[in-house]
Parts: sequence; C-alpha cells; structure tokens
Amino acid sequence: MNTEVIKNTVVTLDYNVTDSDGELVDAGKEPLVYLHGGYDDIFPKIEEAVQGKKVGETIKVKLQPEEAFGDYDEELIQIEPRTSFPKELQVGMQFEGAPEGSDDEEFIIYRVTDIADDKVVLDGNHPLAGMSLIFTCTVTAVRPASADELAHGHVHSDDGDEEHCH
Repeated sequence: MNTEVIKNTVVTLDYNVTDSDGELVDAGKEPLVYLHGGYDDIFPKIEEAVQGKKVGETIKVKLQPEEAFGDYDEELIQIEPRTSFPKELQVGMQFEGAPEGSDDEEFIIYRVTDIADDKVVLDGNHPLAGMSLIFTCTVTAVRPASADELAHGHVHSDDGDEEHCH
C-alpha cells in the first residue's frame, strides 16, 4: 500500500493555523480530508507542499493573503440602517447579501462588525482576509480516491453523505 501523497489520493491532515505573530487562528479540531491533485479542495500552495509526502510527515507552509483568503477589500464594508435588521442583532452575526453594484446572483456572507445607534456595519471580507497565515499539518492518512470521488472532484464521507454534490 503506497502511503505517499500523489494525484487522486484522499489525504487526511491534522493541522493548525496561526497568524504571522504565532496567534492560533484555527486549532484544527477536526482533521482536514481532501482530494489531492488540483481539485481546488485546498489552497494550491498547501497542496504543493504536501505532494509526495508520506504518512507521519509534517509540513509548515506560510501563506500570503493572496494565497489564502485574499486581500482585505475596503469596498466590502457596508453601512446599513439599523431598521433593516431583526431586533436581536449582535456583533458577529452573519447575513447573506449581494455587494452593491453587483447583480443579484452574487451573494456573499456579511458579518456584523459594529452596531451604532441607527447604523449597522457589515463586513463582507472573510475573517482571515488580509492576513498571512502559517499552516502546519501532519499527514495522518492517504488512500486512493474512489471513482465516484474523482468524478465529483471532492471527498465523500464514509457515511454516504452526498449533500455536497451538485
């Protein structure tokens, strides 16, 4: 059994993510399972680093913002009237909306970042946008992908959960 990460294998990674100051951003409580080989299941730079590695090997990858969640985009900040929102509103809540000037098909998730007297500040950036991230991962399992997984371009969980398929 080949335990090397190659194209069309399903890879399980134990991982954590810190910012450039070493602050933990994602503790990786659940292992990351993805289909290896250019399926856009994981950031390309991480996939590149994991290529050819074997079970038990640890990799550390530094991602610049453009290689991770993108640069911070000031235009994705919107200020809306407080009256447009439900009464129970808290910072951190998320709403789906279309960015101004886009057609209505383009929905992004906005997070409430501030609530003033009659205004609500929404941020459509990913919470990790604009940050350099250090991704440390250990390969814990490698298996050949099934024909089904290759056809769909992503991993299927063992419990037959197909909800991610389009």
